[in-house]
Amino acid sequence: MEVRAITRNVPMSAQKVREVVRQIQGLPAERALAILDLVPRKSARLVRKTLRSAIANAENNRNLKVENLRIKEAVAGTGTTLKRFQPKARGSAGPIRKRRAHIRIVLSDE
Repeated sequence: MEVRAITRNVPMSAQKVREVVRQIQGLPAERALAILDLVPRKSARLVRKTLRSAIANAENNRNLKVENLRIKEAVAGTGTTLKRFQPKARGSAGPIRKRRAHIRIVLSDE
Protein backbone atom coordinates (compact mmCIF):
# COMPACT_ATOMS: atom_id res chain seq x y z
CA MET A 1 0.00 0.00 0.00
CA GLU A 2 1.33 3.43 -0.89
CA VAL A 3 1.25 6.55 1.25
CA ARG A 4 2.47 9.96 0.20
CA ALA A 5 3.18 13.44 1.50
CA ILE A 6 3.71 16.60 -0.53
CA THR A 7 5.25 19.87 0.58
CA ARG A 8 4.55 22.69 -1.84
CA ASN A 9 6.30 25.99 -2.52
CA VAL A 10 9.41 25.43 -0.43
CA PRO A 11 11.53 28.60 -0.74
CA MET A 12 14.52 26.88 -2.33
CA SER A 13 15.45 25.82 -5.85
CA ALA A 14 14.52 22.29 -6.86
CA GLN A 15 18.11 21.59 -7.85
CA LYS A 16 19.33 22.09 -4.27
CA VAL A 17 16.57 19.86 -2.90
CA ARG A 18 17.26 17.11 -5.46
CA GLU A 19 20.82 16.66 -4.14
CA VAL A 20 19.40 15.56 -0.78
CA VAL A 21 16.40 13.64 -2.15
CA ARG A 22 18.66 11.39 -4.26
CA GLN A 23 20.46 10.20 -1.13
CA ILE A 24 17.35 8.65 0.44
CA GLN A 25 15.75 7.07 -2.64
CA GLY A 26 14.84 3.42 -2.03
CA LEU A 27 15.95 3.31 1.61
CA PRO A 28 13.89 2.16 4.61
CA ALA A 29 12.08 5.12 6.19
CA GLU A 30 13.85 4.91 9.57
CA ARG A 31 17.29 4.77 7.95
CA ALA A 32 16.42 7.72 5.70
CA LEU A 33 15.48 9.79 8.76
CA ALA A 34 18.81 8.93 10.38
CA ILE A 35 20.69 10.02 7.25
CA LEU A 36 18.73 13.27 6.98
CA ASP A 37 19.58 14.10 10.60
CA LEU A 38 23.27 14.09 9.67
CA VAL A 39 23.11 16.05 6.39
CA PRO A 40 24.08 19.69 7.12
CA ARG A 41 21.81 21.42 4.58
CA LYS A 42 18.65 23.46 4.81
CA SER A 43 17.05 21.25 2.18
CA ALA A 44 17.66 18.17 4.40
CA ARG A 45 15.53 19.80 7.10
CA LEU A 46 12.69 20.36 4.62
CA VAL A 47 12.89 16.81 3.22
CA ARG A 48 12.97 15.37 6.76
CA LYS A 49 9.79 17.30 7.58
CA THR A 50 8.05 15.88 4.50
CA LEU A 51 9.25 12.35 5.29
CA ARG A 52 7.95 12.59 8.86
CA SER A 53 4.59 13.71 7.47
CA ALA A 54 4.48 10.70 5.13
CA ILE A 55 5.31 8.36 8.04
CA ALA A 56 2.58 9.94 10.16
CA ASN A 57 0.12 9.50 7.29
CA ALA A 58 1.04 5.82 7.07
CA GLU A 59 0.65 5.23 10.81
CA ASN A 60 -2.54 7.19 11.40
CA ASN A 61 -4.49 6.81 8.16
CA ARG A 62 -3.47 3.31 6.98
CA ASN A 63 -2.36 1.63 10.25
CA LEU A 64 1.03 0.64 8.79
CA LYS A 65 4.16 -0.03 10.83
CA VAL A 66 7.20 2.19 10.40
CA GLU A 67 9.58 -0.79 10.30
CA ASN A 68 8.02 -2.03 7.05
CA LEU A 69 8.03 1.27 5.16
CA ARG A 70 10.44 1.99 2.31
CA ILE A 71 10.81 5.11 0.22
CA LYS A 72 9.42 4.14 -3.15
CA GLU A 73 9.69 7.59 -4.71
CA ALA A 74 11.23 10.88 -3.60
CA VAL A 75 10.98 13.74 -6.07
CA ALA A 76 11.74 17.46 -5.99
CA GLY A 77 10.02 19.40 -8.75
CA THR A 78 10.02 23.07 -9.65
CA GLY A 79 7.35 25.29 -8.17
CA THR A 80 6.29 28.80 -8.99
CA THR A 81 9.03 31.38 -9.52
CA LEU A 82 8.66 34.82 -7.99
CA LYS A 83 10.00 37.44 -10.37
CA ARG A 84 11.56 40.58 -8.90
CA PHE A 85 13.80 43.32 -10.25
CA GLN A 86 17.02 44.78 -8.89
CA PRO A 87 17.91 48.35 -9.88
CA LYS A 88 21.05 48.56 -12.03
CA ALA A 89 23.21 51.29 -13.49
CA ARG A 90 21.79 54.00 -15.79
CA GLY A 91 18.18 53.42 -14.81
CA SER A 92 17.99 49.84 -16.01
CA ALA A 93 16.82 46.82 -14.01
CA GLY A 94 18.13 43.28 -13.66
CA PRO A 95 15.81 40.31 -13.06
CA ILE A 96 15.86 38.29 -9.84
CA ARG A 97 14.21 34.86 -9.84
CA LYS A 98 13.22 33.54 -6.43
CA ARG A 99 12.73 29.87 -7.16
CA ARG A 100 10.49 27.48 -5.25
CA ALA A 101 10.18 23.71 -5.16
CA HIS A 102 7.64 20.97 -4.46
CA ILE A 103 8.81 17.90 -2.49
CA ARG A 104 6.89 14.63 -2.94
CA ILE A 105 7.68 11.46 -0.99
CA VAL A 106 5.87 8.15 -1.58
CA LEU A 107 6.25 5.34 0.96
CA SER A 108 5.38 1.72 0.34
CA ASP A 109 5.16 -1.30 2.64
CA GLU A 110 5.94 -3.81 -0.12
